[in-house]
Amino acid sequence: MIKKMICALTVLCAVAVQAAETRPNILFIFADDWGWGDLSCHGHPYVKTPNIDRLAEGGTDFHRFTVASPVCSPSRAAVMTGHFPGRHNIDGHFATVSSNERRNMPDWLPLDAPYLPRMLNEGGYATAHYGKWHLSNEMITDSPAPGEYGYDHYGAFNCSGSQMPWFEDAMNTIAFMEKSQAAGKPFFINVWMHEPHTPHHTLPEYRWRFQGLEEGDNIYAGILSHADDRVGEILDALDRLGLADNTLVIFSSDNGPAGASDELTLSYDPATGAGYGRGASKGTTGGRKGYKASLFEGGVGVPFLVRWPGKVAAGKVDDVSLISAVDLLPTFCEVAGVELPEGYEPDGMSMVPVLEGNKAPVRVKPLFWKYPSRWPARDTKPDHWVSFAVVDQTWKLVANEDLSYVELYDIANDPYEENDLKEQQPETVEQLIGKLKTWQGTLPSKPEGNVFSVLREQDDK
Repeated sequence: MIKKMICALTVLCAVAVQAAETRPNILFIFADDWGWGDLSCHGHPYVKTPNIDRLAEGGTDFHRFTVASPVCSPSRAAVMTGHFPGRHNIDGHFATVSSNERRNMPDWLPLDAPYLPRMLNEGGYATAHYGKWHLSNEMITDSPAPGEYGYDHYGAFNCSGSQMPWFEDAMNTIAFMEKSQAAGKPFFINVWMHEPHTPHHTLPEYRWRFQGLEEGDNIYAGILSHADDRVGEILDALDRLGLADNTLVIFSSDNGPAGASDELTLSYDPATGAGYGRGASKGTTGGRKGYKASLFEGGVGVPFLVRWPGKVAAGKVDDVSLISAVDLLPTFCEVAGVELPEGYEPDGMSMVPVLEGNKAPVRVKPLFWKYPSRWPARDTKPDHWVSFAVVDQTWKLVANEDLSYVELYDIANDPYEENDLKEQQPETVEQLIGKLKTWQGTLPSKPEGNVFSVLREQDDK
């Protein structure tokens, strides 16, 4: 009897290990300020990204993906929570406590919110984060470390504690993949790359690759080439470990490109060091209106390349499906076979059928954006006046802070937002303004909970 029980337990353990090994790995590569047009597979005239292009060749290039904010911290908060960042009063990037307080923001992402890595970790996944964090800031020394949000291991910058060198993202990712494979566990890894955010850190070999370009273009092409090489190291490791066929890989960006300033100067970030400033920020939007910090498509429409062999079609372009960053949490959980926690309601929805090329699910919930912008628009930034936006079905409405001025676009057929249709569609405008006001009424008036640094008390004294 004992021998039979031991045999039965052995079989059950073997089945459990086999099940873990067959569950798909998830690798989410999230660049920083990488414009839609900054890929050679998107037709850039001089940027070369052969390794990222491998994802487009082996997977599907989704042209209609949008992030939930046109700047860093709220965009990343949406990925972590599956919620619009306005739910947590995260409307801009985390900075000093005085700046956060002035903008009615918390000092870090609240620890008690539902999080993607925690859900996957509790569902049996090995979880890791490497690269940029910026869900607090290195200047806020008492903020929670990334590991407190559900990661088994992390190396990060723009966070409390020691700052991981920005170029060690691929090295750490490969080591974690090897460790997870040895343990027989599927993995979920965030690879949140530094490029092409300022400061632009250059190496001679990459500057050499793009001789003949003007200095700003040379720097920009070089840093993107360095990032692309590190993506290639990760993809090569997946091949070497025999994991590529069972790994969902996504490349995207937290918002659109920063846009270049006129002068090339040096810049410094306490988290990553010295480099070149925005004079070398030569990012392109692929013709979309606006840049980073704009709620037009140039600020929120970013690359979204998906490779999942046997599940996602290879060499395909999908320029129809509307996918949002708030969809990632429910999508990744479905991919992993992990149920959403009881009582948790994402603002997005699973896009697994879309990724697999099946009939697109009907988006029954609108998408909302909130970002504080100046009104009236400045001559130097004509597309940076939108404070609120809503997408519902085929329509996108953009509005200034008090909703006194709006524009309406058929975003499904006019992704470049060239034809304002508000005069022709007054009923649609009225309906979307109503939905926007209803959503605004659900947002908290101020941050609440354990989200404030003790530095605030020191500043008040």
